[in-house]
Amino acid sequence: MNKKSLIALAVVVLAAAAAGAWYFGRSPAPSDRIVLYGNVDLRQVSLAFSGSERVAELAVREGDRVRAGQVIGRLDTRTLALRVAQSQARIGVQEQALLRLKTGSRPEEIAQAEAQVSAAQADAELAAQQLARLQAIGQSTAGRAVSQQDLESAQARRKVAQAQLDNARKARQLVVSGPRKEDIGQAQAQLEAARAELALMKHELEEAELKAPIDAVVRARLLEPGDLASPQRPAFTLAITDPKWVRAYVAEPDLGRIQAGQEASVSTDSQPDHAIAGKVGYIASVAEFTPKTVQTEELRSSLVYEIRVMVDDREDRLRLGMPATVTLRLASSGTAGK
Repeated sequence: MNKKSLIALAVVVLAAAAAGAWYFGRSPAPSDRIVLYGNVDLRQVSLAFSGSERVAELAVREGDRVRAGQVIGRLDTRTLALRVAQSQARIGVQEQALLRLKTGSRPEEIAQAEAQVSAAQADAELAAQQLARLQAIGQSTAGRAVSQQDLESAQARRKVAQAQLDNARKARQLVVSGPRKEDIGQAQAQLEAARAELALMKHELEEAELKAPIDAVVRARLLEPGDLASPQRPAFTLAITDPKWVRAYVAEPDLGRIQAGQEASVSTDSQPDHAIAGKVGYIASVAEFTPKTVQTEELRSSLVYEIRVMVDDREDRLRLGMPATVTLRLASSGTAGK
């Protein structure tokens, strides 16, 4: 063995000895706390317009903060406005029709019906008189002065005049009685349908404005003015910054020492000395395999439980997906069992 090989072997032996000394001589981790590694998580909302019209305006961009109820987008409402005006005119027509039915017949209409009855009655009386005169002449002349055809024509005219009189009397009765309740009910129902249609159109007009449902930050703007919007195409993706939590995973041996509401501190690589206070808000009841993104000292195939540490990030230092270190003060075994 040459001299260089001996030197390399000595270096390897010394390194192994140093590593062994560090491993066996290191101080044990504190038993009253545990350190977990996770990522910042928060809820997101995808907002889409309710209607299918052209986008007229989008008021915010990525990174902008929005407040609940703030208008962040508008559709082109010219077509909807014309439909609303059309529906309002239709309601006016239905209202006048219903008013006419409820008011009933005017005095002038009743007088007109009376005049028509009088005229029909006069015609019937005249036809009856003509028939009676022809019959009298025929009887006095033994049928020589009046033909049978003239008598039949006079009888037909009398029947027609009587029928016209009956018709005029019935028409007068309808005018005096006024419209039926069924007709009034039908007109009322048609008016209510027109009003409901107008309310629906006004609602569609209001829905043409896209409003933020909650205080949030715009994460993505997915449409631009001029695009054709639809309920299936989100216009914005909003990140809800409150509540905000860190998703981490704890091994089963430490699970019994973690409780909901337990205090924790969260720090990031960018500001390791400025921890953010938090509390354990959720502990999973079902185990799962350790995600590949989680760094733990155990094997990645070991079973762990998800926990969520809710943080009070008033300065908004935590970003979605940011790696974070969670330090938990563990409860003693006696406390955990209570």
